[in-house]
Amino acid sequence: MQDGYKIEMKDITKHFGGVKALNHVSLKIKKGEIHALIGENGAGKSTLMKILSGAYQKDEGQIFIDGKEVKITSPKDAKDLGIAVIYQEFMLAPDLTVAENISIDRLAATGALIDWRRLKKIAGDQLAKLGFNTIDPGTKVGNLSIAYQQIVEICKCLTRNADVIVFDEPTAVLTFTEIEKLFEIIRRLKAEGVSIIYISHRLDEIFELSDNITVLKDGGYVDTVPASSITKEILVSMMVGRTITQMFPKRNARIGEEILKVENLNAGTMVKDVSFTVRSGEILGFSGLVGAGRTETMRAVFGADKIDSGKVTYFGKEVHFKHPKEAVGSGFGFLPEDRKKQGLLLEQSIRINTTLASIHKVTNKLDIINHKREKKYVRELLEGINTKYGSAEDNADSLSGGNQQKVALAKWVFADCKCIVFDEPTRGVDVGAKTEIYKIMNKLAEEGVGIIMISSEMTEIIGMCDRVIVMRQGRVSGELNKELIEENALIKYAMGV
Repeated sequence: MQDGYKIEMKDITKHFGGVKALNHVSLKIKKGEIHALIGENGAGKSTLMKILSGAYQKDEGQIFIDGKEVKITSPKDAKDLGIAVIYQEFMLAPDLTVAENISIDRLAATGALIDWRRLKKIAGDQLAKLGFNTIDPGTKVGNLSIAYQQIVEICKCLTRNADVIVFDEPTAVLTFTEIEKLFEIIRRLKAEGVSIIYISHRLDEIFELSDNITVLKDGGYVDTVPASSITKEILVSMMVGRTITQMFPKRNARIGEEILKVENLNAGTMVKDVSFTVRSGEILGFSGLVGAGRTETMRAVFGADKIDSGKVTYFGKEVHFKHPKEAVGSGFGFLPEDRKKQGLLLEQSIRINTTLASIHKVTNKLDIINHKREKKYVRELLEGINTKYGSAEDNADSLSGGNQQKVALAKWVFADCKCIVFDEPTRGVDVGAKTEIYKIMNKLAEEGVGIIMISSEMTEIIGMCDRVIVMRQGRVSGELNKELIEENALIKYAMGV
């Protein structure tokens, strides 16, 4: 093994057209090491891992496994070499069982007939090994929680004898307790000699788990440092190339009149007798565990889901939004949690995505779009929020995750909304982009917009909100004013303590 390294990626370079996505990047991982890979969106983390997994081919450089140079030209090559990647979007078949998913590429390994008993035993043994023997191998994966689906992904990797596992933003949709369980599994894998590459924008996780940290910036290698020898402040400076003295920028809160009042709202099985108010210039946080009913509450208010009972008052007038179009027409915006499926039209241009919610602002009396005016608005708006893009005519899917989120956000800034729901606005977004998004939210609040922020990051809730509603099992379990917002109180209300 070369210098004791399980994996060495040396001087990896990758071009996409005229863009150099990776420029002589190197990465070294030891056996049984948890190695964090961090950087802003667009830094090259995903591209590097796709080269390691065989999804992309490098243009230059070398890859060594156990000291021997290897050629990885396909995902099968990577799998045969013991390399597995667990992506944020799981590679599972929801209509197949747990056992079928775990052995999906070996279903007929013993001949024309499938040995179902053997498949279930393989799945059961692997689940028990990870401490999840409560998961029935015969259950359809689509019926499992997100956390349990992730366990199935890990089992699938381990039954293929993977000794290098890449975790890409693994905690993005997990609750506090599920995250702790995942960390236990990762530490157990480390103890068994599995090498872990851990990608996350959550610095607390990076410091809690990792042995070493490699930083990428703009497709280039910055440095590799022991986690024990560096501070968050220095790490952030390495990532973004500047010092962020304050993660959460100060805001001169001028909280005004009540603009939204929700009383005794009931909707489906996830929203039970929910009441709250929002004032102009206020950032109201919604905290709680995943599945507590926060998103469902806002979807009902916005008109995306049917309200069973309750009263919604907007600017002093009772409203009954039957469709999101009615809410938008009344100046009510909603930045959804899933930007790829709900927040953007990925195969449409950045320009179209930016003006989509308020196209009337760039049309004449005959409803013909004034493209010159539209392009001017888009350019000024995206420059104002530091969006990195090539051309406004490029498709939205050409952008990094952080810049996609900025375009999704710009759509509601352009729409001149008086109240906006931000559902997990910084999920999967790097530290630098997070701060810029916070600045945009603060600016909107200072202009009198009422902001509702749903977030699973307690530091974000504490740093940004004037007031917090905590939900549990579809109900409001607590409300905290600014001076009382702290981690223990949020956890107690969220868990019903």
